[in-house]
Amino acid sequence: MRTISQYAEFEEIINQDEQMIVKFFADWCPDCAKMDNWIDPIVDEYHDITWYKINRDQVPEAATENDVMGIPSLLIFENGKKTAHLHSANTKTPEEVKAFLQENIRK
Repeated sequence: MRTISQYAEFEEIINQDEQMIVKFFADWCPDCAKMDNWIDPIVDEYHDITWYKINRDQVPEAATENDVMGIPSLLIFENGKKTAHLHSANTKTPEEVKAFLQENIRK
């Protein structure tokens, strides 16, 4: 997962015409650390999609404009538009994340 560290970079990345996944996280977040323990096989399974991560505390405007209230959250973007949002309450297990991706990633 490539890290996005600046708002301008975030805007440039999400405005690409390919579908992508952005994981919003924070260093202090225990649920984010738990997700890090099991997310890699899912990233590998969806290797055709580019994955990014962004620290909501370092780039707060990206979180605010995309209604990221809780973390971790997974957002899918394409052509500058958010097409799907898995809110933090539903990111607790690999099964929840896989179901979200199966429903929202076009193959």
